[in-house]
Amino acid sequence: MTKTRNRWIGLVFISMAISLVIIDGTIVNTIFPKVIETLKLTSTQIQWVQESYVLIFASLLLVWGSVADRIGRRRLLIIGILIFVAASVWAGFSVDANGMILARILQGIGGSMVLPTTLSLVNANFQGKERGIAFAVWGATIGGMVAVGPVLGGWLATSFGDEGWRWAFNINLPLGLLVVAGLAYWVAESKQDHREGGIDVVGAGISVVMFLTLVFGLIEGRVYGWWLVNQNQFAIGDFKWATEGISIIPISLAISALSFTAFVLWERARDRAHKNVLLDLDLFRIRSFRNGSIAALIISMGEFGILFAIPLWLQNVQGLSPIDSGLVLLWLAGGAFVASGISGGLSGKISPVTAVRAGAILETLAVAGIALVATPTATWGSFAPFLFVYGLGIGMATAQLTGVIMVDVPMEKAGQGSGSQSTVRQIGSALGIAVLGTLLFSITTSSVTDNLKNTTVPPNCTFELPDAVVDSAGGVIPALEMCGKDVQTAAANGFTSGVSGSAWAAAGFLALGAISTLGLGSAAERKKKAKKA
Repeated sequence: MTKTRNRWIGLVFISMAISLVIIDGTIVNTIFPKVIETLKLTSTQIQWVQESYVLIFASLLLVWGSVADRIGRRRLLIIGILIFVAASVWAGFSVDANGMILARILQGIGGSMVLPTTLSLVNANFQGKERGIAFAVWGATIGGMVAVGPVLGGWLATSFGDEGWRWAFNINLPLGLLVVAGLAYWVAESKQDHREGGIDVVGAGISVVMFLTLVFGLIEGRVYGWWLVNQNQFAIGDFKWATEGISIIPISLAISALSFTAFVLWERARDRAHKNVLLDLDLFRIRSFRNGSIAALIISMGEFGILFAIPLWLQNVQGLSPIDSGLVLLWLAGGAFVASGISGGLSGKISPVTAVRAGAILETLAVAGIALVATPTATWGSFAPFLFVYGLGIGMATAQLTGVIMVDVPMEKAGQGSGSQSTVRQIGSALGIAVLGTLLFSITTSSVTDNLKNTTVPPNCTFELPDAVVDSAGGVIPALEMCGKDVQTAAANGFTSGVSGSAWAAAGFLALGAISTLGLGSAAERKKKAKKA
């Protein structure tokens, strides 16, 4: 067996490893209604089932990128897969919201070990043109799996009874063990042998606090009040926040801002003392890395947040089954896979930067189209073409953006570079889900309230209808037929307004991301242009 074959077969298992993580980050979208029904989740708990995974994932990427360089990237990848698989089984057997959220947190810990190590292994094992192809495979895998997750989740939730959703998590056990075996046999170990100094524990702690408080503030703002305390009181165990005055939310966001400042100062101080740092801030002096990271952050805010809302709308307003809503999202997967083929055919004919720009523009147009067609009379068929174009954009932008960001990063900083750019993208995803999720539920509350003003609510519907729609993430809408067709329509139209509003916000983020790609380009490309000039 030749070394070349080893590396390419190894890439298959590296891609399978990242597929497990990406699928699990999106698979909950189509199984949410079943999970909500079984575990009796509130709207905030629903967000935390999704957000706790993304939040912990993003918080620890920098830490594991640095650790992997020291102890071995393949070793940490295998450890991460094993933790991820164990947490998946826990999630699959969860009986309440707390158990599910804790399992998702543990999944986030394992998943955060996987993403930067897979990228580092690709970067270490491939050079030259082969590295570009390998990055494209790695990126296309992410783009495709974003859409495959909901389809797989829908099939499992539909085909195995009311609690078939549990298989969406438990299926990771046999797949994870297969991946571990393949990694152990086909992938060579890689690490940085001559790094000096211990792991930056203080920097790691500060970074975790920074990310946790930021996303907590964005998720819980509508619950506890953005500035002043509202009717909900924040409590953890015996500790309870004040019932009036300043809310916990601005305090949380202020802690995040202070932590960011402390993190930058701490990392600079360690760098001046020639000590090991968690994040090499000098990476951001590399133009391609800096500008690419900014573009990735903004694009990620719009890319994944909207996928939180669409399956809920398809099932609760359109009445589709989980597998049918997953099949609708298969249009997105189709677009992503077509894009990977197009990117391969255009390799060498257009620059990776051009592909990223084209992808970001396609994503913007597609999500704006979804916002336009998200009306009370819309059907899934009106969504499908826009989802396909959206998939094309994700496939083109995601497949090439990683290579664009990492192109000028020195090999000795590959681990930190991969961890840093992965962190940026996951922060964008976390912020996007938090912001767009908050918009979805805030607009829904307001719209349902307005719609009910001119609707007669029968005496048997004494509960707070806007709160019921939001707390169930729209899941109560089919059951509102008992309250009369007018009430059900008012709720459905209100939830649709929330989906449309969040889609417009996502399109805005993607448009800003497309504009930010104007600053992309490698040092080699700039020199080439300068010579031609």
